[in-house]
Amino acid sequence: MFLREEAVAQIKEICSRYVNEPSPLMLILADVQNEYGYIPLEVQEVISNEINIPVSEIYGVVTFYSFFSLKPKGKYVIGCCIGTACYVKGGQNVLDKFGELLGIQVGQTSNDGLFTLDGLRCIGACGIAPAISINGKVYPKVALADVPNIIKEYREKGLA
Repeated sequence: MFLREEAVAQIKEICSRYVNEPSPLMLILADVQNEYGYIPLEVQEVISNEINIPVSEIYGVVTFYSFFSLKPKGKYVIGCCIGTACYVKGGQNVLDKFGELLGIQVGQTSNDGLFTLDGLRCIGACGIAPAISINGKVYPKVALADVPNIIKEYREKGLA
């Protein structure tokens, strides 16, 4: 992948926002993730050169935290909670159903680029388990029968 000059300039500008921060890496990575949707190796190299942190350290942070991604995500990121409360109430089955209907596994993006499927450890919605989150919108007490309709709703939005 070759980064365009505009992209490199944007990444450098993001890095410059945090020049006086004692530990700027997480702030920079969050801004880059928000701007581009993912943080590929070429972007990590630009960040490394700007803030003098080895690429290996940046890569370690990007791969450790689930909210960072090395690959582009779909327009709609479906986060299925499989924390204890959601798991006990069938969260894994809900996650499996999304995967089956979309033809993808956790961490993958559908061929049409609309959906990415993530398994989340906890989204803080234990009282409404099993819960899912799609681009920040939380769906409570999701039943297996709800999954096709949820996909249909977002597919229609995405193709509109």
